[in-house]
Amino acid sequence: MKKSAFSLLFICFVLTSFLGFAHQPNQSFIYFRVYESAGIEGRFDIHVNELNKVFGLHLEDYPSAEEIRPELSRIQEYLLNHTKISSVYGTYEMVFTGELEMLRAIEGSFAMVYFKLKNSETLPDNLDITYTAFFDEDPAHVMMVAMEYNWKAGLINNEALIALNFTENTTSQTLSLTDSSIWNGFVAMVKQGIWHIWIGIDHILFLLALILPSVVRRTSRPTREDPEPAAKFSIWGWKPVPRFRPAFIYIVKIITFFTIAHTITLSLATLEIVTLPSRMVESIIALSIGLAAYHNIIPIFRSRDWIIAFLFGLFHGFGFASVLADLGIRGEFVTMTLFGFNLGVEIGQLVIIAMIFPVLYLIRKQKLYPQFLVYLSIILIVISLYWFVERSFDINLTLDDYLRRKGYKIAVWLGLR
Repeated sequence: MKKSAFSLLFICFVLTSFLGFAHQPNQSFIYFRVYESAGIEGRFDIHVNELNKVFGLHLEDYPSAEEIRPELSRIQEYLLNHTKISSVYGTYEMVFTGELEMLRAIEGSFAMVYFKLKNSETLPDNLDITYTAFFDEDPAHVMMVAMEYNWKAGLINNEALIALNFTENTTSQTLSLTDSSIWNGFVAMVKQGIWHIWIGIDHILFLLALILPSVVRRTSRPTREDPEPAAKFSIWGWKPVPRFRPAFIYIVKIITFFTIAHTITLSLATLEIVTLPSRMVESIIALSIGLAAYHNIIPIFRSRDWIIAFLFGLFHGFGFASVLADLGIRGEFVTMTLFGFNLGVEIGQLVIIAMIFPVLYLIRKQKLYPQFLVYLSIILIVISLYWFVERSFDINLTLDDYLRRKGYKIAVWLGLR
């Protein structure tokens, strides 16, 4: 009993240490405009969450430019101190124009701060960029670099080709001004999809709740096909599957319905055919974890687990779409962006399942597995309710900031970041 209690506490710590990772808007951007005669211009698109963390502000999700303007000089100085752009012609002096605009996204706004690179009229083939802003305050921060206009690369009014991703571990990269391509943008979006599913712990916990029963079957009395009572294994009526095949088929069925569902709504929302309020979507995603976990204890849809995967998969698709909206991705390459991001989500999802499912299959015959399944489901319900309250009432519980850092350290230790 002591061992079970210790295991339960350990599982609870590991899972709750990731709480802060669920849908925290932490992406910002640098957009470059490259002109043959006028040189290189650009802008920073900084999410208001990052401004709050660094400058101790208390901005709402959608502040006006007038609310941020008093801090503009501090923001510009901070960006100057944490951004270096150079080429074979030397280090460029970044000169801010004083322009400040706001870009509204589903989960908050971006402050658009414009700049020019002095003496950049002679265009280089490459820009060497070093970027270190916001990482101290938010280790999970991602700065994405894209070309909005580039004469040498043939890009006009484009914001969809993401060329570089800066993270805490990758702060110096080279941006080619002549080798942009749809393939580069596609690969970048695949990486974004993989990274999003890996830090989207709410999606991971929903998948975990769905696949926990994959290696066992619920039964209450002996049958001709299954003459051995489940009571021998668990008072909760679970017994292990005898072979790999039925467990694998269960996984394939559940993941197929989940994938179909979130692909449908991801496409509809990204193409702006159907949109739902972000708070409602995120609240339902949080609730989906608890309901899927509750189904493991008391069945909601007996022998129809795929219904939960499909029904709530629709809302997870809207959640994925909100990420693309927050990334500011739009333009003529939206189809490739959508396909690349969705492919990345699927790859990340398969990696997670490949890590969890074999372990569950190996331990399925342990007498403690039914208790493990139920106890873990209870923990998932608690986490689900925590997120549901936080998102439904639009409050930030104080536990999140602390746990986000702990969760990030665990992700680094596991090699996921």
